[in-house]
Amino acid sequence: MRADEGLASASSGYLTAREAASYLRLNEKTLYALVQNGTVPATKVTGKWLFPKALLDEWLLAHAHGGAFTDRLLIAGSDDPLLAHACATLAARGGDASLIALSPTGTELGLALLAKRRVNTVGIHWGHAETSAATHAELVRRFAGHQEWTVVRLGLREQGVILPAGSATTALFDLVAPNTRWGARQAGAGSQHFFGLVLAEQGIAPQAVNVAETAYSERHAASLVARRVVDCAPGVRAAASEFDLGFLPLGWEAFDLVLPREVYFRTLFQSLLTMLGSPELRALATGLGGYDLSSLGRLIG
Repeated sequence: MRADEGLASASSGYLTAREAASYLRLNEKTLYALVQNGTVPATKVTGKWLFPKALLDEWLLAHAHGGAFTDRLLIAGSDDPLLAHACATLAARGGDASLIALSPTGTELGLALLAKRRVNTVGIHWGHAETSAATHAELVRRFAGHQEWTVVRLGLREQGVILPAGSATTALFDLVAPNTRWGARQAGAGSQHFFGLVLAEQGIAPQAVNVAETAYSERHAASLVARRVVDCAPGVRAAASEFDLGFLPLGWEAFDLVLPREVYFRTLFQSLLTMLGSPELRALATGLGGYDLSSLGRLIG
């Protein structure tokens, strides 16, 4: 018995190098070459390579023509009204030939899911637009597998505070009061991070903000304000416009899509970029306000 055979078996969910080579119909030399360049999923235990069979199956499907992972686009990360509309439109037009799904988890959780290969695209925004190239790169580098990812610019968005319709508030200081109920975003959400930066820049202590509820997406935040559950919440202008609400602008941010390089070339992702740049979606962006799509599709990293 080889030394590594005692560490794994098909029943345990892990294969030895010899078993994995046989399973993939490769010789061991070729398999090791694929491991060294990061192509095949593997892990090293006590100096021996082990291969998770579930990830090998996923790898095979992802590289097979028409495989189960080439006809789906699973997007996590930050919520965005324009992206949501594009995904819904593509899903409706594609029928049962493909799966397109958007899960608004927030920026950091979305990247964590991408690192675990649970999704294949993530929407992120992290701070002011003028520093986004550096801050987005720094954020992405925190996650395993980032060397194989690329970053694609969707555009710029206007960040601020979502307010009730007809609100006359013109300054953030006016909203920092014990009787003002805020809807805060969850930890790791880009809108909450942006809001925290603005608070610091204006010399407002975070504890001065009276948080009454947690909102888990841009639309959830707008819904809480529209239903008078809270008086205001951090968010983007587009979400406020969808609910016909007021908005206090605080600045602009970059909104990017992070994905493995191989996913970038898939038909579904390219269709998404085409949809986002279509006259239909550009008209929607203009109607909602708070978008600058002049950099749509630009490769950032």
